[in-house]
Amino acid sequence: MLLYIEGDKMAKKWEILNKLKGQSAKLKVEEIIKILLENRGIKTASQKEEFFQPIHPDKLTAEKFGIDPIQLKKTVERIKQAKKSKEKVIVWGDYDADGICGAAILWEALYYSGVNALPFIPERRTEGYGLNIARMKQLKEEDPTVGLIITVDNGIVAHEKVDTAKELGIDVIITDHHLPRQTKPKAYSILHTVSISGAGVAYLLARELKIENLKLKIADDWLGLAALATIADMIPLVGVARSLVYHGLPVLQRTKRLGIMALFEVAGRPQKDLGTYDIGFILAPRLNAMGRLENALDSLRLLCTKNSAQARLLAQRLNQTNIQRQQMVVEAWTHAQTQVDGQKLIFVAHETYHEGIVGLVASRLVEQFNRPAMVIAKGAELSRGSARSITGFNIVELLEKGREFLVEGGGHPMAAGFTVKTESISLLAEVLQKETVNILTEEISLPKLKIDCEIPLESVNEKLTREVMKFAPFGIGNPEPVFATCGVMVDDARLVGGDRQHLKLTISQEPNSLTAQQPMEAIGFGMGEMCGKLSPDKKVDIAYTVGIDTWSGNKRLQLKLRDIQVK
Repeated sequence: MLLYIEGDKMAKKWEILNKLKGQSAKLKVEEIIKILLENRGIKTASQKEEFFQPIHPDKLTAEKFGIDPIQLKKTVERIKQAKKSKEKVIVWGDYDADGICGAAILWEALYYSGVNALPFIPERRTEGYGLNIARMKQLKEEDPTVGLIITVDNGIVAHEKVDTAKELGIDVIITDHHLPRQTKPKAYSILHTVSISGAGVAYLLARELKIENLKLKIADDWLGLAALATIADMIPLVGVARSLVYHGLPVLQRTKRLGIMALFEVAGRPQKDLGTYDIGFILAPRLNAMGRLENALDSLRLLCTKNSAQARLLAQRLNQTNIQRQQMVVEAWTHAQTQVDGQKLIFVAHETYHEGIVGLVASRLVEQFNRPAMVIAKGAELSRGSARSITGFNIVELLEKGREFLVEGGGHPMAAGFTVKTESISLLAEVLQKETVNILTEEISLPKLKIDCEIPLESVNEKLTREVMKFAPFGIGNPEPVFATCGVMVDDARLVGGDRQHLKLTISQEPNSLTAQQPMEAIGFGMGEMCGKLSPDKKVDIAYTVGIDTWSGNKRLQLKLRDIQVK
């Protein structure tokens, strides 16, 4: 996930939500915080309290989760029935971090409930996403006691597969958060919402099982896994999702779950300082790597293992697979760039692309060109693709325009996956390109940088920084506050870092008060190319976030640059 974009060479249009009125007045910290809250739609005292002190998820009702309480009760009763009749229950997860975490939560909850449960995650290449008819038949043949499948992070568009399960004598309970179609599958019960992650739904269900004699540590850990999944799946951090992350991050920081501890060890990161960045860039990619290239069951085993030696071995395997995944993404992305033309929708297909990394390649193309992108791994008969979008452009609705050419597909407004017959790829491309021309306006396609407010440099201090940090956790739906200061003087500019790709500035601004202003430091990661454009006689406008830099035990205020505009 992107917490902030650094070193983006694409020119952006600044959208300053609150411009500075009257250059002579220094804004007080309280005034700035009020602006930040209003920008996030937080105006009343109760909204402010809920934002800064989110209610613990255990105290929230099913309705708050966006789940139908009648369906939830029906689901719990069916699980109790399965336990009583000694049916085998299959927890059918997904191969991404959200599905893996959700499967771990639900399988452990069923296990501690005394249910005969087996976790299962399909293999991406041979079985594809979600329920698989051949595998369901195999599971039933191998064990006739299989009577219930509970999906995690999938199933809301699996109409035919749910019908097949019923023919096999298997009830299906769907727990999912992806966008549904006009009608939902005829499952035994459905726990569905689009406001939280798939693991968040699994967490609610695990909570409602009310397991007797359950160790608090285990239930607490489920909240940590739900928080991990929420961040990994880029769920907007508002409402219940924010509550899950706000209360779940401290759980992850102190967890004794061997798999999480081992992942931090192989990554060389301190667990106690874990934040949204660590999940988005350290934990989630390693958990996802197995599902992309091999089998995600190893990621699930890592989360659930009680053996420290096995945890270390599995974490090392995930780490090596992630390194391989990174290399494959660079190779495919390098090739895909050469295939991008002037059309509004980037549509690239090639037989050398691995289907496990096409979504990552699509994401890179979107970041590079600021256009929606679809990248397809071509197969002999069937090809699997992934789509990523930009703000204001619903990629799932676009895919629906080409439904006649799709074998299956679904997802979120910003990300989707699909399968298409190889012979129909060009037809699909033609239809979607035409639709994109009608939908993607110049306004939508123009890169934008949203800035909370313009402030004078003298308003930036440690008190402001401490108050801004209270807005954390940051992520989609609750971005880190971005400020702009215009007319800044660059007293010094130099390149730093081993590859000298980063820009370090010493900046100042003519004070608006009688108090002399001290120069400040600013760092622009990946912005080294700007160094030659700066000089002491040219004022610049800067966009930035505020933070505290810690080096050799010393702490100092530092600005993290998001963009520079030379006057």
